[in-house]
Formats: sequence, C-alpha cells, structure tokens
Amino acid sequence: MSRKRRRFGSCFKAKVALESVREVRTISELAKKHKLHATQINLWKKQLVEGAESIFDGDQKPSKESQDEPQVAELYEQIGRLKVELEWLKKKVAEDGE
Repeated sequence: MSRKRRRFGSCFKAKVALESVREVRTISELAKKHKLHATQINLWKKQLVEGAESIFDGDQKPSKESQDEPQVAELYEQIGRLKVELEWLKKKVAEDGE
C-alpha cells in the first residue's frame, strides 16, 4: 500500500524555515517536531534566505489592489449606464401602457 504524498502550504514552509533561521532548536529537533526530513528543512531555509533580498527590492510588482482599480472603475461606469438605461425603459413602458 502506497502512502500519499504530503503537501505543505507556503505558510507552514515559512514558519518552519523561520524557526530554522532563528536557530533556537537544531534542524534535527525541528525535523522531529514537524515530522519532516532535515534535508527538506534545509532546502526551505535556503529558499527563505535567498528570497529575503527580493522583499526589500524597490522593483516590486504593483499590488493587486492597484491592478484592480481600472477594472473597478470600468465596472462602476457600466453599472451607471445600466441604471440609466433601466430608468429610461421603465419610463418608456409606462408611457406605452397608458
């Protein structure tokens, strides 16, 4: 019977990598605590240390909120146009019904 492969989220990986960077416990203690292989913890630690530089780069990607602003404005315009059209149609139906 084969075991299913465990998948770890980025939050868990970051937590374990930060614990290993702090060096409060040894890698083997962390491996035992989290039921991981020491090599995996070292890999996550290496990725954290190498990727830490990008956090402070000035060339960061624009945030998701700033990317959504044009789309949100466009949707509000569309809502406004549809409301005006609906009111016009209501008026037109009322005139034809009389």
